[in-house]
Amino acid sequence: MKIVKSVYALSSQLPDHEKFGLASQINRAAVSIPSNIAEGCAKSSEKDFKRFLEISLGSAFELETQLLVVLDLDLVEKEKLQELLALVQTEQKKLGSFISSVKKRLMPKTPKPKS
Repeated sequence: MKIVKSVYALSSQLPDHEKFGLASQINRAAVSIPSNIAEGCAKSSEKDFKRFLEISLGSAFELETQLLVVLDLDLVEKEKLQELLALVQTEQKKLGSFISSVKKRLMPKTPKPKS
């Protein structure tokens, strides 16, 4: 949610000609991250939950790419954008770890050999 608030603050600083283009895409990608986590939590299977976490991770990478475009185009203050990029990259790592943890829970348990 912190990313969403930061992204909305940043996108409001973009030039007017980007309000319905890049700003809109950035906002949607940011909102998609927690939205897909929440939707995954409502699913009844771990497999579905993992899938929504993966969608959320994809949105985080999409957002990172869009923020890099903003950086390359020099549309906002570089320092604020770099702080936000670091926040997004941290979220990507957390989601990746969470997905790995869910994958492990999905793996069939191998029975212990009988002696």
